Amino acid sequence: MLARTRLGLAAARPGLAAPVVLVPTMGALHAGHRAPLRRAREMAGGHGSVVVSVFVNPLQFGPGEDLARYPRTLSEDIALCAQEGAALIFAPAPREMYPREQRVTVSPGPMGETLEGAFRPGFFGGVLTVVLKLFCMVRPDAAVFGEKDAQQLALIAAMAQDLDLGVQVVGVPTVRDSDGLAASSRNSYLSAPERATALRIPQALKAGERAASGGPGAVLRAATSVLAEAERAEPALRPDYLELVDPAGFEPVSPGYVGEALLLVAARVGATRLIDNMRVAIPPRPGD
Repeated sequence: MLARTRLGLAAARPGLAAPVVLVPTMGALHAGHRAPLRRAREMAGGHGSVVVSVFVNPLQFGPGEDLARYPRTLSEDIALCAQEGAALIFAPAPREMYPREQRVTVSPGPMGETLEGAFRPGFFGGVLTVVLKLFCMVRPDAAVFGEKDAQQLALIAAMAQDLDLGVQVVGVPTVRDSDGLAASSRNSYLSAPERATALRIPQALKAGERAASGGPGAVLRAATSVLAEAERAEPALRPDYLELVDPAGFEPVSPGYVGEALLLVAARVGATRLIDNMRVAIPPRPGD
């Protein structure tokens, strides 16, 4: 079933069997989206319903970003959702989501002002606002998001908890293409040489993970070394940031940190900006 309007969604919602599990997307669905769809189907069980939203949210795009050229493939998206057992696809036009200028938005707080928030001012406010609107319209029991957007996932989970929304927020591991690049709709922008350079991103993350026994400094040095080589490649990789953070608050870890951390990277290749991350377990070192 396809709903293109608020009224269509409202008419369809009473017929959705519980539990209702929402998978918010911006469309241009690819193999990487099958994992959250399948997790949602699993959570819904044999009698529940999976709802997929397909909406390219203008509120989260800044000046000069790729809103106009972001791929829009609704027919293909509908087919993929049907294959994965979605009961309803909500694909509104911008005027349906924002019938007037959005006067009230969600503030992401301090955790949303670092990393992606620092490089893309207003981005997380746009994300949280549209997700909150979707939660209010769809009224799901749970919602599924990819872990590739780790900071975004953490903020959505915090919003659901802090605002008592009653929605369980679930993450699914990053899906990677056969060459190791994290699956993303933006990968379609990459030329073959650009993709070859972009592969240094997951390689840097793996290098950092392998160095975990040496502590946080060793993780960052190993990953930085790989990215530095990529900066000298043609075409060149242009990193925005590389950080090892505490998953609880996304603050950089201290030199003596022990436990699970997140190694995050954002970088540009040509006109395409990519993000990726990897969980890194920092063990106690002998003598600590």
